[in-house]
Amino acid sequence: MKRVIDIVLALCGLVCLSVPMTLIAIAVWLEDRRPPLYRGIRVGLRMRQLHMLKFRTMAPDAWTSGVNSTASNDRRITRVGRALRRSKLDELPQLWNVLTGRMSLVGPRPQVPADAALYTIEECRMLEVRPGITDLASIVFADEGEILAGSADPDLLYNQIIRPWKSRLALASIDHASLALDFRILGLTLLSAVSRTRALDGVARLLEGWDANSMLRRAALREAPLAAWPPPGANEIVARYPRTEAVSA
Repeated sequence: MKRVIDIVLALCGLVCLSVPMTLIAIAVWLEDRRPPLYRGIRVGLRMRQLHMLKFRTMAPDAWTSGVNSTASNDRRITRVGRALRRSKLDELPQLWNVLTGRMSLVGPRPQVPADAALYTIEECRMLEVRPGITDLASIVFADEGEILAGSADPDLLYNQIIRPWKSRLALASIDHASLALDFRILGLTLLSAVSRTRALDGVARLLEGWDANSMLRRAALREAPLAAWPPPGANEIVARYPRTEAVSA
């Protein structure tokens, strides 16, 4: 049933948004006369790699920097790309990934291979479901770029203060998976575009109903600075990020 809903909603989205998506593609192309779509390599269901589609928001040679996490002040981001990232419109082409079955509307966000390789055994449970366009972590960390802004090593900072909570939110969603939860997450995602505070309150209420860890609930409310914490299944905070060739854009 989840797959049927994915197909119907993704197809409707592609049809209804075809004109705006065409205009966005033209705007991206006009900035530097380079292809408007980016096919990022990500790790999906059962460790299979997929090409996740996005509107390109970075310079064509962004991958050569060796940095996977992207701060809001990253100089690789184009002018049009900055607006697309802020509004999350760069994610719209992923409706095609949903339609073809490589992704779902709701599920853990797919990671680049370098980041997925760092998963603990507990985090690998996120690879037992289809990755999605949105999930609770997407709502809570919609401002991920701002969190990482100014960091000398955004990859390391991501793994210290964002990954531990994102993974826990994803695992909690997996443990309570249902179609009703999918629709609630889709509703909270739409709500976050209007009122981030109300959307975060909605996430906190879900976690409270699941009797989630109090630290996770506080992190989800985003009312205080994020604390560095070990990823699920680990005993230590990530101390270093193994530098690899980046594929983020």
